[in-house]
Amino acid sequence: MDARDLLRGSLLQLAKMNRVRDVVEKAPVSRSVVRRFVAGATVADAVRATGQLATVGRASTIDYLGEDTTHLDQARHTRDTYLTLLRDLSARGLTHGAKAEVSVKLTALGLHLPDGPAVALEHAREIAQAALNAGTTMTVDMEDHTTTDSTLAIVGELRQDFPSVGAVLQAYLRRTEGDCRDLAHAGSRIRLCKGAYQEPESVAFQDGAEVDKSYVRCLKILMAGEGYPMVASHDPRIVEIAAALAGRAGREPKTFEYQMLYGVRPDEQQRIADRGDQMRVYIPFGEEWYGYLMRRMAERPANVGFFLRGVATKG
Repeated sequence: MDARDLLRGSLLQLAKMNRVRDVVEKAPVSRSVVRRFVAGATVADAVRATGQLATVGRASTIDYLGEDTTHLDQARHTRDTYLTLLRDLSARGLTHGAKAEVSVKLTALGLHLPDGPAVALEHAREIAQAALNAGTTMTVDMEDHTTTDSTLAIVGELRQDFPSVGAVLQAYLRRTEGDCRDLAHAGSRIRLCKGAYQEPESVAFQDGAEVDKSYVRCLKILMAGEGYPMVASHDPRIVEIAAALAGRAGREPKTFEYQMLYGVRPDEQQRIADRGDQMRVYIPFGEEWYGYLMRRMAERPANVGFFLRGVATKG
């Protein structure tokens, strides 16, 4: 494990510390950093960012920030926000052909509440129906490893009525190669990411190089399968490998896509879109940005110096 891996682990620990959260949220730099990675606080902000990307040929998947909901009212509010978002995206013509879709976290929809799987499934089903009505779909985000089985089970339930619902697999989990084999079937939309939560060594690779190797092994399975791979990575090497594997598998550009985060490598995003490949941008919005921001810092340590200098600034 090198210094980069240690820094990543430290930042993921900070994501869980409420006292640090209070300092960060009040820091002057936070607003500028958040504007880079988060589209805004409101549905209107998310719709505006989606429209801007659509004009330059980039698709979107939109996440209303929040997770680990502890009250039913919060879960219902999250569901209702997605319903409003889909209505407004459709009214702007942004959902046609799935130019814009939504990404949901099941813990934000109530997974950890009493009878949580049933609550989260019902809320997710309502969002999936609204997405279908709008001419698009949704993807169910993966969270920490304790939710992997329940998340995949709910995705399976949803796909009985909404077969285009996407799943997410995380390459840092030791189990993921097997999950890729299970899910690489016709019509299956699978987003493959590296993973952004702090996990024990018993279930996840700790070394960055091992995670990269796992990602490539998983990507080979998905590209050779009959599903629809979604390559979620900013790593230039992974992007090159994905293109090579797609070519080897005889895949046309419409049979897979690249995904990157809002505010991360926008020039590369545009280059990929301009060459005729599908590029989808993950757009987060909302007030609950702290945990998301810390995970982005963990993924891109180059941003840490800029961020910490601002935290130390008064104003």
